Amino acid sequence: MKNIIRKTQVLAFSTLLVVASCKKLDINQSPNNPPVESATVETLFPSAVISTVSRTGGDLSIIGGIWSQFWTQNNNSSQFRTVDSYDVQATSQFINGPYAELFSGALTDYQLGITKSVAAQDWRYNLMNTVMKAYTYQVLVDLFDRVPYSEALKAGANLQPKFDDGYSIYTSLIAEIDAALAKDYKTKPLTDAQIKTDLIFGNKPSVSTLPTSAQVMDNWERLANTLKLKMYLRMVNSKKPEAQAGITKLYQDGAKFLSTEAEVAIFVDVPNKSNPFYEYNFRRLNTPDNLKASKTFASWLNANNDPRAEVYFGAPNPVPSINQGDYLGGAEFPEYNDAVNPVVKAADAVPIISLAESYFMQAEARVRYFGGAGAEVLYNSGVDAAFAKVGLSNPSIYPYPASGNLEESIKAIIIQKWASLFGSHALEAFFEQNRTGYPKTSTVYSTDAGYTPGELVYTPNGVTGAGNFPRRFVYPDFERSRNANTPAQVPIYTKVWWAK
Repeated sequence: MKNIIRKTQVLAFSTLLVVASCKKLDINQSPNNPPVESATVETLFPSAVISTVSRTGGDLSIIGGIWSQFWTQNNNSSQFRTVDSYDVQATSQFINGPYAELFSGALTDYQLGITKSVAAQDWRYNLMNTVMKAYTYQVLVDLFDRVPYSEALKAGANLQPKFDDGYSIYTSLIAEIDAALAKDYKTKPLTDAQIKTDLIFGNKPSVSTLPTSAQVMDNWERLANTLKLKMYLRMVNSKKPEAQAGITKLYQDGAKFLSTEAEVAIFVDVPNKSNPFYEYNFRRLNTPDNLKASKTFASWLNANNDPRAEVYFGAPNPVPSINQGDYLGGAEFPEYNDAVNPVVKAADAVPIISLAESYFMQAEARVRYFGGAGAEVLYNSGVDAAFAKVGLSNPSIYPYPASGNLEESIKAIIIQKWASLFGSHALEAFFEQNRTGYPKTSTVYSTDAGYTPGELVYTPNGVTGAGNFPRRFVYPDFERSRNANTPAQVPIYTKVWWAK
């Protein structure tokens, strides 16, 4: 996907790529391909962002959506059978590609951007690069548990960096964000040209007027705080005192959270420039029918008469679907022939943190640490935002359990978050199910009369043993072969450090 997405999307910024100083031209260096070290922060940042979202919103969201059971492998094709059967090995493109791209593409560029912005005392790009570095690292930690951090990104100084534990990386990333927030990133305004290089808050082709520099930097502050809230919530199972202390301090300090979508919305219906999920699954593969609606999610939409069914799958209730992972079935289920594809469009945005997600996280924090004060309002705002995101009004079919206990409130919040993460944000649904246990896992398969709509089922073709759902990625073979510090391989169903 790096070649498919990153290079073409950054083409618009390539004219900005100039040698930073007037050194004598090296005749061994093509002037048409200057080294990345020569790039400006304005060029590095959009390149890194595209590198991140090409994976989080592309193949990783496809996998996240299979494992969150939004969609499943079509029984008439085979592209994602290994994913749907939990047979993703160390040689798999689904692991190797994201690992390599996020480290060598995104994180390398963010770190260089941080180095350059600190040298120039440009605290605007320092904050932007720091937040996106933290977001990208958080994805890698949540997928692999332990990754190189403290000895990584040293520009070749250490080719065998040690692997740090996830909690240490989280706390270090939060400290990096805090240090960036402590700088003066508001005094010097961004120019219009610089605002356009911000693909998350500045470059919005659908909006005719550019936001002001103050608005852009306020949104970056909010994204930084919201990302910190997300990381603290990840800790609620394994680091309870630290999670509570971190979240409480955010509120004591008057932290502002996202009140708008944090997303990349520059994609168009042109080859190599479209939404990475669409580009990967619908445009580039041999058939656009690899993925079909999963009965797990479809049955939940059907049971609640949820109008998002038509937006998500292009079909009103009941959504024709396939039982999760039943790609060898069909003869006994002729209705599989009517199963519909998930609707992902070429121009769809790739979220970093959605507005609905921001509200749901705030609601959860209020339930856990503030006696539920304000949680119902925030929950309702999250549901409103989730429906508005797909062009619908909240039909008031999901009332908040105001009289429920803490666990009932958490369940309601997370189930609604799950339903809102469809599409190029599905990786987050996989993480949240691992963290909270919601949606619950079913004791029976979805063909059973006692099946509860929306509960996750173990695929009939699973290779991990009944009930052993995927919880992480294994390390790529290329990393194990070149870095002696790579941890021992563990099964894909081994929980990461923060999991429930």
